Amino acid sequence: MADFIDSPFCRLVRECGGDAVIFREMLAAEALVRGNKKTLKALDFEQIERPLVQQLFGSDPGSMARAAGLVEETVKPDGIDVNMGCPVYKAVSNFNGASLMREPDKAAEIVRAVKGAIRIPLSVKTRLGWSSPQEVVEFSKVLEAAGADAIEIHARTKEQGYSGRADWEAVAMVVDAIKIPVLVNGDIIDPETAKTALSASGAQGLLIGRGALGNPWIFKRVQTVLRGEKDPGEPSLEDRMSGLRMHAELQIEHYGENGLIKLRKHFPWYFKNIPNFRKYRAQAVRVSTLKELDALIFVILGR
Repeated sequence: MADFIDSPFCRLVRECGGDAVIFREMLAAEALVRGNKKTLKALDFEQIERPLVQQLFGSDPGSMARAAGLVEETVKPDGIDVNMGCPVYKAVSNFNGASLMREPDKAAEIVRAVKGAIRIPLSVKTRLGWSSPQEVVEFSKVLEAAGADAIEIHARTKEQGYSGRADWEAVAMVVDAIKIPVLVNGDIIDPETAKTALSASGAQGLLIGRGALGNPWIFKRVQTVLRGEKDPGEPSLEDRMSGLRMHAELQIEHYGENGLIKLRKHFPWYFKNIPNFRKYRAQAVRVSTLKELDALIFVILGR
């Protein structure tokens, strides 16, 4: 979720009624330690975003510990999360993300180092394994023993990437094997899949990732249904465009006038399933001002 779950998006989630814990986009520990301006800017958040957990990634225990300490001291999040599940080549080729599942000793060293550097809770995001779902059981035991306070599991292996179906049932093996809380993740796109994922895994909670893109209302919907109340339902096209407009305003407030250029990567998600959207695509990729966005929304709504 790097480059997507930034402050404007998280504020939008709150504006849409979601009050779940927010996990912010993962940041490189090495970049934080070196004082990279872009990475430090990504730490910025507004108080409305709390409760908030900052996710970090890296393969050097010392750098991870220093970065975690810096984050706690600088922005005081409500927790730190270590990414040991990202499957993309850029991460695993540098021995970050999912590659740490193949190095449990180093993974444990990272957890111990970060745990020793912070006072706030520490969680770890991982997957079912590199190639086999059974791998996560022993790996989770290692993380628990090293001091992790909770584990989140994307219910696919690294080799699967984002293909195939999330195996929520496999997460139950970890729930039975360790004592710390386990959260299930993967293919949760609405209240029904949220309920099924929790039931199949026996997990104590869940994470929603790609299901929230273009759909910041999903958190309120899921929370409402899990409380036993009636699902407020899918947002209308008008609501979706209103949400996009609000997102655009927050982008400009946070990033300046170039904020709408950064927003373009969200467009395919907001416009998903809109009939005949292809004919608007050329107009969408050129949007750089609120006036241009308003013109696009006007056309989409048929006004």
